[in-house]
Amino acid sequence: MESLPERLAGVGERIGTREAEHAEALGVARAKAESLHGLVATALEAFHAAAAKVGSSHLEVGLSAPRLDDKHVRSVEFDVTRGRTRAIVTVKARGEVTLVGPFKAGQSEGPCRSFPWDASPEIEAALGDFLERFLEEAAAP
Repeated sequence: MESLPERLAGVGERIGTREAEHAEALGVARAKAESLHGLVATALEAFHAAAAKVGSSHLEVGLSAPRLDDKHVRSVEFDVTRGRTRAIVTVKARGEVTLVGPFKAGQSEGPCRSFPWDASPEIEAALGDFLERFLEEAAAP
């Protein structure tokens, strides 16, 4: 009889072999997510500076580091948060960027908009609309 570690090592080898063919695409997705994360971080720094300049430094928004997606093992995501308000940027290994939200934590995620990786001008414009909606919802009294 196999021990539990031996059994799980077998499962790890089986699943790892299946997923190995997606490693390169997942690496590209991670690089794309890190690039978008940098763009969002710079934009949020500008937002924070402008809000603080006019006396509203309390409008702090959080930005998580890119990480493996919570739902899809072949995707990388990061969150923008303030209180219960969330928005998620997901970059999928199949070549897609999806903007999720804004939504309240504990409620259904959505709305979602998806773009191909190579649609950079459209993604940047959509990120602007997406973040503006998020900031308006997050700062609503």
